[in-house]
Amino acid sequence: MPTAPAADQKRLLAVQDADIRAQQARHRRDHHPLISQIDELMGRALDLDDERIARGTEVSDIQREVTKAEDDVQAVRSRAERDNKRLESGQGSAKDLQALQSELEVLTRRQDALEEVEMEIMQRLEDAQKAQADATSQYDAIMKQVEELRALQRAAFSEIEAELVTIEAERDKAAEGLDETMMALYEKISAQYGGIGAAAFIRGACQGCNMNLNAGDVARINAAESNAIVRCEECGRILVRGTDA
Repeated sequence: MPTAPAADQKRLLAVQDADIRAQQARHRRDHHPLISQIDELMGRALDLDDERIARGTEVSDIQREVTKAEDDVQAVRSRAERDNKRLESGQGSAKDLQALQSELEVLTRRQDALEEVEMEIMQRLEDAQKAQADATSQYDAIMKQVEELRALQRAAFSEIEAELVTIEAERDKAAEGLDETMMALYEKISAQYGGIGAAAFIRGACQGCNMNLNAGDVARINAAESNAIVRCEECGRILVRGTDA
């Protein structure tokens, strides 16, 4: 059975207390509510970013349709203007002038149809631009909120890190000069049992697993030399004796 001075064993509880407080502080940091809030907002922001990119692509495509529609209308309008000038000049045979008149009627109907198409495309463009602007506005608002939360997160993390520095200093002071064999065993057990390697033994119960030991184990532990390192038969942690209130 390994041994360590009884005083060192009692001081081990101060090390354990510091380790527990450090573990709790890291848990608060790693599971801080702001983390999930930021993650949720970033998920929405990514969806909105995809939306605004898609709407931007749609706007570009429709703008090309608008340009083509405008070109088509202008081509018909230019042709009609040329025909009108020829018709107004009165040059050409009656047959030619009649043909021009017929063509102008066709061009007028064609222009009306093309302008109607152009108006429909312009309306689609306006709708797409509005959808893009809405997605961008929502995205910007969420990202602003994310930055505000990240600032709060940095402040909270900074406070926790300062707490961890203080705890680490307390832990180093508590562990200074402790029996090396005991500390090696403590570190090994702590790694195996969720950061708790030692616990007080109070009135027949292990404070690590909160189990009442059987009478035989209690008798064995009480009979052990004060410098003997005893362990809980239930959880395997080092039991520190002599801490009864």
